[in-house]
Amino acid sequence: MSETVTPESLLHAESTEHPRIEVRAWGVRGSLPTPSLEVLGFGGNTPCVELKFGNEAGCRQRLIFDAGTGIRNLGMHLLKSQCTDTSFHIFLTHFHWDHVQGLPFFQALYRKETKITFYSNRTPEELKEILWGQMVTPYFPVRFSDIAATVHFVQILEAPLVLGEVEVSSFCLTHPQGSSGFCVTYRGKKIVYATDHEHGQEDADLRLLNAARGADLLFYDAQYTPEEYPHRMGWGHGTWLQATRVAAAAGVKQLVLFHHDPSHDDLKMEAILADARSKFPSTVAAREGETLIVR
Repeated sequence: MSETVTPESLLHAESTEHPRIEVRAWGVRGSLPTPSLEVLGFGGNTPCVELKFGNEAGCRQRLIFDAGTGIRNLGMHLLKSQCTDTSFHIFLTHFHWDHVQGLPFFQALYRKETKITFYSNRTPEELKEILWGQMVTPYFPVRFSDIAATVHFVQILEAPLVLGEVEVSSFCLTHPQGSSGFCVTYRGKKIVYATDHEHGQEDADLRLLNAARGADLLFYDAQYTPEEYPHRMGWGHGTWLQATRVAAAAGVKQLVLFHHDPSHDDLKMEAILADARSKFPSTVAAREGETLIVR
């Protein structure tokens, strides 16, 4: 079961020992940031999703998926809320700019007491080189090698990675230069993060379907409408219609449309959401700053 709450309502939640997962989207837009009034209802920052595990009395574990421009606001929020966390786990689906361009502005990088572990399907050496390459002259004034935080690099493949009571496994998606989906389980609950995937390759579609079976939440790349898709085949993204088909076939409890197209303003997004709900009623469209609770 999941429910939508605002950040303010979380402040008044009563303490309980029942486990739960808070899922907050800090960036929901695909391809590039879209800072315009017409999209502010859903948000214009690029992908970043935070998962917090624990109970209403407090967070026991925090995972971050992707480091698009939304991760800047996450870092600012942690600083303003005087978060005492010093250890962060960041999972990267792939390295196109919209999924990593916020990382140089993540304030935790510049705190010497911070430890950050990056996970991807690349070897630690490859991942280090990729992230270093984003922060070089003349593109950025601070080199990755000069940041204050302690950083580690881990390759994650199909075998589950165990972080306390949380398990994370990865699976390959269909996208130019490759992309990874992630399956996260915690005390019998499952969240699947499958962005930047284009349907049509049978083996990849089957991997995604199997990973999503029975998920409490499925984040799915629904960048295009079915009418737009024929003109964008091969670009590595899906449609809201395909998202509903996967959700229904996998028995997903709630579908989250994600990676919204930069050209889709709030009115268009509301129409897409209505269309998707006509096929799979338990559908929401990710909104920047909104929190979903999985109990």
